[in-house]
Amino acid sequence: MPAVLLPFEIDKKKLRGRRDSCNIVDLLSKQAKQAFENNPHVIDYLQIVPIEDYGMPKYYAQLDRTISSEKQPNLIYPVKDSVFVHILSDQQDGRNTYIPLEPSILVSLNELMIEVEKRLLDMSDLLVGFSTKTDEEKKRAFLLCIDHIAGRAHGPLPNTQKKSMFDKKMKPLPMSLRQLKAVKYQIIRDKIGMGALDTLVSDRYVEDISCSGMGEIFLEHKIFSSLKTAINFSTHEELDNFVMRLAERVKKPVSVNSPIVDATLPDGSRINIVYGRDVSKRGSNFTIRKFSETPLSVTELIDMGTLDFKIAAYLSIMIGEGMNMFVCGETASGKTTSMNALTTFIHPNAKIVSIEDTPELQVPHKNWIREVVSTSKEGEISGVTMFDLLKAALRQRPNEIIIGEIRGAEGAIAFQAMQTGHSVMATFHAASVERLIQRLTGNPINVPKAYMDNLNIGLFQSAVKLPNGKVGRRMVSINEIVGYDPISQSFSFVEAFRWDSTTDSFIFSGEGNSYLLEYKIAPKLGIPIHKKRRIYAEIERRAKILERLSSQGVKNFYELLDVIAKAQREGLF
Repeated sequence: MPAVLLPFEIDKKKLRGRRDSCNIVDLLSKQAKQAFENNPHVIDYLQIVPIEDYGMPKYYAQLDRTISSEKQPNLIYPVKDSVFVHILSDQQDGRNTYIPLEPSILVSLNELMIEVEKRLLDMSDLLVGFSTKTDEEKKRAFLLCIDHIAGRAHGPLPNTQKKSMFDKKMKPLPMSLRQLKAVKYQIIRDKIGMGALDTLVSDRYVEDISCSGMGEIFLEHKIFSSLKTAINFSTHEELDNFVMRLAERVKKPVSVNSPIVDATLPDGSRINIVYGRDVSKRGSNFTIRKFSETPLSVTELIDMGTLDFKIAAYLSIMIGEGMNMFVCGETASGKTTSMNALTTFIHPNAKIVSIEDTPELQVPHKNWIREVVSTSKEGEISGVTMFDLLKAALRQRPNEIIIGEIRGAEGAIAFQAMQTGHSVMATFHAASVERLIQRLTGNPINVPKAYMDNLNIGLFQSAVKLPNGKVGRRMVSINEIVGYDPISQSFSFVEAFRWDSTTDSFIFSGEGNSYLLEYKIAPKLGIPIHKKRRIYAEIERRAKILERLSSQGVKNFYELLDVIAKAQREGLF
C-alpha cells in the first residue's frame, strides 16, 4: 500500500508528548474544537505541524470559491466521518499539498494489521450467519469480527459453537482504543472502500485523480486547482499491486496480456488503468474522473463564468426548439459538464435517449432511456457498440438523442438521425468550427458535406487563462452552421457569441445577424418575417428571467428544471 509522506519533518519530541507538550486545542476556533472533539487524530496531527512556519490551519466546515484567492492556503475541511483534509501551501513547488487526515494517521499499524489480517482469515468460516451481499452488511461483519479479535465484542458471532472453538485457539489481540479505531477504519477502507484513494474519491471538491507512475498522486480540486497529494508509491511493485487491486475492485482485472482497462466505479466515476512498465515506462498509472451526484446547473456555471445569462437564454431557445448542437473542446474543457447543465432546456415532457461508452451524463427528465456501450469479452466476436445503440435509438421515437462523445462511424448515423427530424446533442473533440467540419467530413466519420447544415450549432469550450492569471473554463465561441456551397466547396457559418479574453466577458457578435434566430426560430415562434428582429427581445427577456432566478437562489440542477418546466407550462419560457 502507498505511504502518506508529510511535507514537513516530524518533531519526534512533539509526537511523544502529544497534547501534553502544548495545548494546541486552545489555539483552535470554537467550530474547529467541536469538529475535532471526537477525532483526536486531527489534534495529534496539528501537534506536529510546524505552526511557527505555516501558522495554525483555519477550519472550514464548507468551502466556497472565494477561498481560491488565498496565495498561501493553510486550511482543514471535513470529507466524511472522522476524515479531514489539510490543504497546505508549498512555496518551493507550483502545486500545493493535499494531506488526508484519516484515523490511521500517525498510528503505527504495520505489525498489528498483519496479525489482524491473519485472524480475519481464520474467522472467515465463522460468518455463516451473516448476510454480506451489500457493502453495509460487509462493513457490519468486519467491525464485529475486529471487536472479537480485540476482545471488545458486545455480542456473539452468529455461530456460537464455532465462536467457542475460536476462543480456545486464540486470545484477544491487545490494542488501545486509538489503535482499535484506526484498525477498523483501515480495514473498512481497504476491504470495502477504495484503499488509499478512499478520501480522494469521497471528497466532493475533487474532480480528477491522477497517478502518472511511481511517486505522488495528483488531483484537480474544484477550489484549489492542481494539487499534489501526500500519498506516495515508493516502488514499482507497490504500485503494480495497488493497481491490480484497483482493477479487481471494479471487476475488470488487468494483466500483462490485457494491460488497459476502462471502467466505472460504484459511485459512477470513470477510471482508466494502465498496468505495467511494458506499456508505461514510468510504471503503472491510473486516472479517475469523479462523478458528481448532482450535476452543476446552468446558473452555477454562470456563477463560475463559463457562460453568461444572454448565452444561456440563446441556448435555451435553440435547444427548446430542437436545434442540433455539438459541444466541442479539448479533454477536461468541461464539455460533459456543460452538456449536462444544458439538458435543463430540453422540454420537460420530452423522451430522451442517451448513448455513452462510459456513463457520465445525468439527465433530469423522467422519460430518459440511458444506454451504455457493452465492450466485447474474450472469445466473443463483438460487443454492443455506440453505432448499434444509435441505430436502435432511432426506433425508440425519442424527441432528443444525446451522445456522450462522437468518435467514429456513429457520427454518420447521428446526421441521419438529424435528417429524419430527431434532435441531437453530442460532445466532440474539436477546437474550432473549421476543425469540427474537417473531422466530421473526413475519415473515419465521413459525413457528406451537403449534410453538414443538419448540424445547427457548434459550441466551443476551453480551459483558458483568465485576466487574473488563473485558469477557468469558458465557452469561447458559439457558431451557427448555415450551409455548404458545392460550387466554391466552402462552408458558411455565423459567429453568435465569442469570449473576450481581455475583459473575461462575452460578446453577442450575432446580435442582429443571427441566421438561426431570424430564419429558423422566429417562424417557429410565430414571428412574421418582416418582424423577425423581435426574436432578439425574446433573448433579452429570457436572460432577465434566468438572472432573476439566480438572484433568488435557484441554483440546484433539479430545482432549476422544475422552475423552468413550470414557466414553460404557463407560457413564460
